[in-house]
Amino acid sequence: TEASISRRLREERGQGNGASYQPWLTVQDVPSSGLAHRIKGWTTGRVHHLFSNLERDAFYVMDWATDVIDIREQYPLLPLEETQAIADKIGVRHPADPRTGHTVVMTTDFLLDVRFGTATVQQARTVKPADQLNTPRVLEKLEIERRYWQARDVDWGIVTEYEIPK
Repeated sequence: TEASISRRLREERGQGNGASYQPWLTVQDVPSSGLAHRIKGWTTGRVHHLFSNLERDAFYVMDWATDVIDIREQYPLLPLEETQAIADKIGVRHPADPRTGHTVVMTTDFLLDVRFGTATVQQARTVKPADQLNTPRVLEKLEIERRYWQARDVDWGIVTEYEIPK
């Protein structure tokens, strides 16, 4: 709801860097029938909230990469009106809470700061099982996310289990 969005903004969720960053969603915020993880990161020195084993595995790769200097998980795509406008433009339904029907703030699984020589760039990564990439609704939501990051000139990509070394 608008009230929960305002509360999260007051709590400075989705803001900050490094150890001061607080994810938009935590494992306590989202009911899950799967596995959720809270893992202290080597790169940031704080606890990261991860919603699947696949997110956990991707996180481990990112956390140990020497060129990654910050990892922000469950990063909010704000302002909400922007993702709503993208959904309208491409003719798809914006994500909403299935129980209440309220529009929700979309998130990207990981926003990274990555060192390239003397420069630092941002990379946005969403983590999905490869078999979900054939699902029309998943593809609609990914397209909203892709366009959001494209408008910010941020490199965006999808990580599947095939990109994570065993």
